[in-house]
This record gives sequence, structure tokens and C-alpha cells, in this order.
Amino acid sequence: MGKEFLELFEQWADSYDSSVSGHDIEYKEVFKNYEKILGEVAARSNGHVLEFGVGTGNLTESLLAKGLKVTGIEPSPAMRKIAEEKLAGRVAVLGGDFLSFPEVEPFQAVVSTYAFHHLTDEEKAEAIARYGNLLAPGGKIVFADTMYESAEAYKEAITDAVSKSFHNLAEDLQREYYTTIPILTEILETNGFTATFEKCNDFVWIMEGEKR
Repeated sequence: MGKEFLELFEQWADSYDSSVSGHDIEYKEVFKNYEKILGEVAARSNGHVLEFGVGTGNLTESLLAKGLKVTGIEPSPAMRKIAEEKLAGRVAVLGGDFLSFPEVEPFQAVVSTYAFHHLTDEEKAEAIARYGNLLAPGGKIVFADTMYESAEAYKEAITDAVSKSFHNLAEDLQREYYTTIPILTEILETNGFTATFEKCNDFVWIMEGEKR
């Protein structure tokens, strides 16, 4: 699952926090309202939170600030090292990914930001089905990620990036597994979740699924 992107994150680890601050013009809109997005994901979470794609620990800090218990899952050793230093032992950051992770004590929320697009749609469905089996009624999935209202909107985003000579962004949009809200809605509802979506910027939406 997404292991084809692991080398990218090993190389990106040292400059990730600079990237999300908006210094890269190509990705400025992708990370617009970054801190607000993290805060909103944290605000929608409760209880013991299982966080996927911890990265350098930015969302984790927002979750801790809300007083939540967090168990983190991160496949990149370089990212994990930075997160562990930043979080100073307040959170266990374990190796693993959305589909393969150590057994942990019961959790009430599954959260992630800027990471779910590393899974194909088939893998997304497999992951959500697994969380559905692990979460009790009322448990939540709260993911913030790039997604689109339709396949046409996705194609338009690529065309727009090319027209602006944002070649890295255009390549990113075509290389990774970005999906659409209708597909995610069907996956969530099939696995016993309600589904709501809120737009955060031109790229990122918050997807919230509550277990029925």
C-alpha cells in the first residue's frame, strides 16, 4: 500500500514542514489554511485516536492540544524520527500504514491529513472496511485530503496546473491516486458509515464518516 511513495517521503522529511508553510508556490493552494485544517480534524475527533500518516507530527500536536490520546502510524523511518523528536515521547509512533498496522487498544476515531491519496480506490475501500469492523457505533473516520467533486473536476485541476507551468504539481496529480467524493461516499456508506464532506481550499476536503 503506497510503498511506491516511501522513497519520496524519506527525501521530503527534512523539508516537509517548510513545504506546508506555503513557501513552494506550486503547492501554496494545496496547503492553504493548513493549520485550520489540522485544527478542524482534531475538533471532530474524540477518545483514543488512531492517526495514519503521522509525517512530522503536525496533526498529532493538534490532537494532543485537544487533550486526546493518540497512537500514530507512519511508514517512513525518516518522518517517524522527526515526529518522535517533535513529540518528545508524548505519543507512540509505530511503523505501518493504512492497511498494515500493529494491533492497538480500542480506538474511537481514525484520522489522517494529506495521505489517503497514496491508496488506490480498491485499497481505500479495503481500509475503510477494516476500520468499520474495528470501530464501535459512533466511531469516526476524519480524513483531510485532496479529492474532487467529479472526474471532470479532477481533469480540470491537472489542466490548470499545466497551464500555470506547475509541472511538479501536475505530475503529482497524475502520479498519485486522487479520487472523487462520489466514490468515497459509496465506500463509506457500503461499510456502515454516514458520509459528509466539507471543502477547505481548492484541493482539500474534510471527509467525515460516522459509524452507524
